[in-house]
Amino acid sequence: MPSEAPGEVVLPPVPAAARRALDDALGVVDVGERRVAVSAVVASHPTFLDAWAALGALGRDPVESYAAARVGYHRGLDALRRNGWKGSGRVRWSHPENRGFLRCVAQLADAAEQIGETDETDRCRGFLRQLDPDWPTVDRSR
Repeated sequence: MPSEAPGEVVLPPVPAAARRALDDALGVVDVGERRVAVSAVVASHPTFLDAWAALGALGRDPVESYAAARVGYHRGLDALRRNGWKGSGRVRWSHPENRGFLRCVAQLADAAEQIGETDETDRCRGFLRQLDPDWPTVDRSR
């Protein structure tokens, strides 16, 4: 029996209220206050992967960034599995719903590199290329 090629998973859209709350939090000018505001969004919407990615980007040091990215990564794996992902298949950046998870994986790779955890760095970067073969060239700012 021929094996079936892995499919593509698109995570469900985030509730508009959560997106608005994160946009408002990211608009806070003072970095310390912004971190507190983003933390409040994470506490209110703990499955919102973009919020975990934003919190990781605001980490005060590589360990704090690593911790937030790792939580977002694991929450993202849970979300992927709930949506039919079986451990293989594409999770492409071209779908905005997937970007929070992919940002968390990329931040985990970057933070792992900063703390000298090269195995984790390599594993995450390889995983990103498996999930989206276009990964090295995507514009992560959007």
